[in-house]
Amino acid sequence: MLDIAYDGTGFSGWARQPDRRTVCAVLEDTLSMVLRFDVRLTVAGRTDAGVHASGQVAHTDLPATPELNRLARALPADVRVTAIRPAPPGFDARFSAVRRHYAYRVCDHQWAADPLRRHDTVTWPRPLDVAALNEASALLLGLNDFVAFCRRREGATTIRDLQRLSWARDADGVVTAAVSADAFCHSMVRSLVGALLAVGEGRKPPEWPAGLLKATERPSTITVAPAHGLTLMGVDYPADDQLAARAEQTRNLRTR
Repeated sequence: MLDIAYDGTGFSGWARQPDRRTVCAVLEDTLSMVLRFDVRLTVAGRTDAGVHASGQVAHTDLPATPELNRLARALPADVRVTAIRPAPPGFDARFSAVRRHYAYRVCDHQWAADPLRRHDTVTWPRPLDVAALNEASALLLGLNDFVAFCRRREGATTIRDLQRLSWARDADGVVTAAVSADAFCHSMVRSLVGALLAVGEGRKPPEWPAGLLKATERPSTITVAPAHGLTLMGVDYPADDQLAARAEQTRNLRTR
């Protein structure tokens, strides 16, 4: 069981792709080199190109546990394995998870944008109303079909339980969305953020994003927010004696 962090700027997402630099490929190839054993990872959430992680989780079968300092020396500076520990029986990094947590950072005052945070914070050209963002976000919570906010994948459901979606402005003026759900479909968080930013800057009413939940396909009116503002913050798992049951439940395709 591996805890992983990475700066997604230089990666074409998590999943292996031919002739592309991806997080999975770098980690698997480096672990295989260090251990002289073919390593294949199962991950909690496949992040898109440009998306970061501070709390990614993966699992694999290893013949031995690599020493973290040695592994860090072999890995590039934009990815780190921060912990390695034995996985409990029945653990599956993807299917045993009960929720994922993301953060999306936006600075709506260009003069205040911190150049040292440019890789994980989107600079927005218009001021955002945090109260309007929260009003619209509250209407999206719960178990819904988020087909309007997802890029469809063959055989995959777009029904998700959105458990948290809230916005706050910090002392530096950065507006951050905290987003949690049992799982996320492809581009869901960035699509939700894109729709909500239209509300925050006053172009759409607070009821507009929730109204899109009635859609039966993805509309062209939603703009997907830039990838680099998004970070996977953590993944929650149940108690050890519930891991296998949770994995079995998750593998059953949800219809509602």
